[in-house]
Amino acid sequence: MLPRRSAWYTDRAGNVDESETVVTGYLQSLTERLADGLARLPEAARAPHVRYLQSAQNADGGFAGRDGGSDLYYTAFALRALAALDALTPEVCARTAAYLRQHRTGHVGLPDFFSLLYGSLLVQAVGGVDVWADVTGNWVSLVTATLETFRTADGGYARSTDAQSGSTYNTFLVGLCYNLCGRDWPRPDDVAAFIQSRRREDGGFVDLKPMRRSGTNPTAAAVGVLQLLDSAGGRQHLTEDIRTGVIDFLAELPSEEGGLRANGRIPAADLLSTFTGLWTLDQLGGRDRIDLAAARRYAQSLQAPGGGFRGNSWDECTDVEYTFYGLGVLALLG
Repeated sequence: MLPRRSAWYTDRAGNVDESETVVTGYLQSLTERLADGLARLPEAARAPHVRYLQSAQNADGGFAGRDGGSDLYYTAFALRALAALDALTPEVCARTAAYLRQHRTGHVGLPDFFSLLYGSLLVQAVGGVDVWADVTGNWVSLVTATLETFRTADGGYARSTDAQSGSTYNTFLVGLCYNLCGRDWPRPDDVAAFIQSRRREDGGFVDLKPMRRSGTNPTAAAVGVLQLLDSAGGRQHLTEDIRTGVIDFLAELPSEEGGLRANGRIPAADLLSTFTGLWTLDQLGGRDRIDLAAARRYAQSLQAPGGGFRGNSWDECTDVEYTFYGLGVLALLG
């Protein structure tokens, strides 16, 4: 588990500067919720997934994606899953820190930037290894300045710095980064207006402006953004109208398999949508609108005997990202 307090940057004299932040935000709450649920599972059900995740760490300290090479995105998911399983050890953190240090410079997209940021926090909080200890200056200020380079004219944020319009998902990632750093979100009213512009008549949200049919995952991201905005105080953005609309939208998405679909036109469920939809319903008080036992059976059907989860019924491979989602579903429903 993460400690309640973590320092992002310490100078050479050992003094913590203003970037010290309380790690009690959105991701902390999610990790604690999942850890509590997974702790209730039998050890025999947890152990194969711990071994699977540990085996995915490469010699360079990163964790493998589907092509076998280390990847920032998959590394963050592996760390998150191990933390939720209470199996993120100082030894694993030390090896991962070496990999993360290699990626502190250079240009990466927003998902990888978030993965680097959150991975750094996890290895410091659990393993005591400061990935940024040798960086001169206030590293959090550098991070927040970098985040604003992804901002678009419509008030949202995009995957890359040259995009013309924002994405609901990437705006959510930026909000998580500010939350992790303990910093206020600049121009929050613009962010709120951007998210409102992505709402559709079916009660859900889309990721990009041209889209007309809402999706499970952008809806979950939009709710997350509104929760982050509300956590800062002031005007309430996650209104009762939005809450009931989202619940009604998500309640229509379970498939015959028991999991949730990515949108209303797709016939089959997937584990990502099942987790994000279930977490959102849980947060909004709408869990009773779907068959929870069926959702649990769906997630269990995607477990590999030796640990790990597949993404859906036709997926032939496991990976650490879907393992996080599968564990998350079991934790929420266990």
